[in-house]
Amino acid sequence: MGILSHEPTIQDLNVSVHDSSLVFPSFEIDETKSLFFSNIDQVLNFHVQTLHFFPPNPDFTPESAVDRLKNALQKVMLEYEFLAGRVKPDPETGRLEVQYKPYGAGFVVASTEFSLDEIGDLVYPNPAFMQLIIPGLSKFDDNPLCVLQVTSFKCGGFCLGVSTNHALFDGMSFKVFLQNLGSQAFDDKPFHLIPCHDRRLLAARSPPQVTFEHPELLKQPEGAENATVFDCNQEELDFKIFRLSSDDINQMKETAKSTETKPNTKLTGFNLITAHVWRCKALSRDVENNRERESVVLYAVDIKPRMKPPLAVSYCGNAVLSAYAAAKCWELEEEPLAKLVERISEGAARITDEYARSAIDWGEIYRGFPNGEFLISSWWRLGFDEVEYPWGKPKYSCPVVYRRSDIILLFPDIGGATSQGVNVLVALPPKEMIKFQSLFSKLLE
Repeated sequence: MGILSHEPTIQDLNVSVHDSSLVFPSFEIDETKSLFFSNIDQVLNFHVQTLHFFPPNPDFTPESAVDRLKNALQKVMLEYEFLAGRVKPDPETGRLEVQYKPYGAGFVVASTEFSLDEIGDLVYPNPAFMQLIIPGLSKFDDNPLCVLQVTSFKCGGFCLGVSTNHALFDGMSFKVFLQNLGSQAFDDKPFHLIPCHDRRLLAARSPPQVTFEHPELLKQPEGAENATVFDCNQEELDFKIFRLSSDDINQMKETAKSTETKPNTKLTGFNLITAHVWRCKALSRDVENNRERESVVLYAVDIKPRMKPPLAVSYCGNAVLSAYAAAKCWELEEEPLAKLVERISEGAARITDEYARSAIDWGEIYRGFPNGEFLISSWWRLGFDEVEYPWGKPKYSCPVVYRRSDIILLFPDIGGATSQGVNVLVALPPKEMIKFQSLFSKLLE
């Protein structure tokens, strides 16, 4: 196990924007159309930015990559026509939807005076990395659903920054989008996978049938219409990355195997890490009588294979719900790791077709949000760095990180899923971080 907590040497990338433009489909848009948002999509009306770093390739200069990516963005709209539209409330129902309009997607060309090697460890979320996409967003005043910014480094490498509205894609459907974008940057490749845009597959039933209690969901407060799940207050936080190697994860698995668990308990890497992080986070809270407090951890579960019939892997939209596990802090302190993994595993298994339908129907009635002490958001196995472009695969891909005490992120190491290691990104108040760090190391021994 290692810990990264250094401040980056370079805190300003001095990014210069050279050009910004809107990219339009090559065909006429039917402006009578709209894209339905499920109740899962509805609460995700905010942008997520990702960065994809490419080393120099003598056969493809950043300038040639710019031309290919801009052309690919236009071509990909053949299957993602909604990218040219905008999110608006339906005038009759008030529900958010994409109104199909010829307003275009954003495309920005920029450069920095630094080389890729000079900007430091790509795994460490340097706040300066925001310059690799945020300047692009500021060039458009009507909030395009998708903005691409290509920033070239002086070494000949470049970064592709992508900002998309989360209501459009979950992590898996965003990867399919990237694969299709990458395919269209080639001269003669077909689409990687034709997306399925029928989001009514996850529409609420009529009438809604809430058949479970759903303690993992919280009703939307009055007057908070069209609020999003991640509205938040900023606070002063320490920030550290805890790096777990494949050996660390295997050691956790061996430790867990020594305790008897229920037959269907899955000792996966994700479940082990989530259980370990949950214990450390809960026990590090600086509150009175913490041992008697109930702690609830949330984590995403892909519902596509759990639906009846299963949704296609090409489903475009958010097909993820928050599973939860709950325990008193004294239980988290005293139970062996395997028992915590058992709770995590049971939380995921709870999400069946009927449970998912019930949660979607709950959202139809209450318009609420996930409700827990914190969320573990895993980018570990999404495989954005496996996407093929004419100039090769990214050296590293990651989201732009906003430091939040109620969200803990799991990132891959450089090398992606093949590296088997994982980075745990944690932001906590200083006093709690000291305890979290101590527990994280001690409980691995």
